[in-house]
Amino acid sequence: MATEKARTQTIGAVRRSFAPWTDPAATPLIRFDNVVKRFGEFTAVDHVSIDIYEREFFALLGPSGCGKTTLMRMLAGFEEPTEGRVLLAGQDLAGVPPYKRPVNMMFQSYALFPHMSVADNIAFGPKQLGMPKGEIAGRVAEMLKLVKLEKFAQRKPHQLSGGQRQRVALARSLATRPKVLLLDEPLGALDKKLREETQFELMDLQMELGMTFLIVTHDQEEAMTVADRIAVMNNGVLVQVAPPSTIYEAPATRYVADFIGDVNMLECKVESCANGDVRLASSVTPAPIEIAQSVEAAAGDTAWLAIRPEKMRISLDAPADMSRNCFTGEIWDIGYLGDLSIYHVELPCGTRIKVSLPNQSRVVERPISWEDKVFVTFAPSAGVVLTR
Repeated sequence: MATEKARTQTIGAVRRSFAPWTDPAATPLIRFDNVVKRFGEFTAVDHVSIDIYEREFFALLGPSGCGKTTLMRMLAGFEEPTEGRVLLAGQDLAGVPPYKRPVNMMFQSYALFPHMSVADNIAFGPKQLGMPKGEIAGRVAEMLKLVKLEKFAQRKPHQLSGGQRQRVALARSLATRPKVLLLDEPLGALDKKLREETQFELMDLQMELGMTFLIVTHDQEEAMTVADRIAVMNNGVLVQVAPPSTIYEAPATRYVADFIGDVNMLECKVESCANGDVRLASSVTPAPIEIAQSVEAAAGDTAWLAIRPEKMRISLDAPADMSRNCFTGEIWDIGYLGDLSIYHVELPCGTRIKVSLPNQSRVVERPISWEDKVFVTFAPSAGVVLTR
């Protein structure tokens, strides 16, 4: 127990302090340098530049067809850039075949050999590298212990659960000790609860091994959970690269704000902008909207207020101060999710917004119900003003 506690504290300390991208002197392990990939007339990746550092858990996030998998395949060697360079540890990978690159790729389908046992699946890579038999046996035992499958070494893939097959695929990918592990939607085949559990196991495993992981996913929650940084892509273009908290709390564009989690997006006009505060006017409320944020905008410019449902407060009673940041409306719909409730509030202009409240007790003395008149308020620090 003491050993486990010490290991957890060590991992926590490393995670809190790990931020090589903030050090101008740090050298990236992986560099996508102005990379373009075209398939005929279609541009899948459009002038993308990203630096990824050693020991980083990095996520490429975006909808299907945004270019994230193509970017990963260029690093793996399955595709070549049309323009630009892909570098690993300072080496230009142009012309280097996949089997000579110190990277391994774990696919969503797992691609296990059905006729081989778990142990033989894991041993496949080391055998291809020509490792001695004794060393291979030691490596297989090490990987089985790492993914907690020692008792399943002689089983075939069809005799395993989905989560166990996922662990075998992970162990096989790690058995050759690559510099970088590429994970292409690795948890997509798992049920929600197992997927959430496995996300934390992946994080701990990555820290324990001290390896660089690059994951491709369209699941925002998955990227937010596992990654040190996230690159959000759209239509082949890199939109924002930042740690999960920055992506969520300070999105660079409306696209990022809308793609990551739930958000209310309200079109406004800038009334004033000075001293780290911006004042907005919107058709959804007669009261002005005041946000504590520095924005490069002028009076009369169009801007958008992005505000998360959990950042707002909802009440049946009028607030003491209705002079700013206050909406009035009617409950249109309610969603009960156990840990929280989602309220859809229709404003007088017809716009509907979402407000979420945690269900902190089992008994609610005066529940908010359908068609109730409500007041929605929020603090100046709750919203983000976006100009693009």
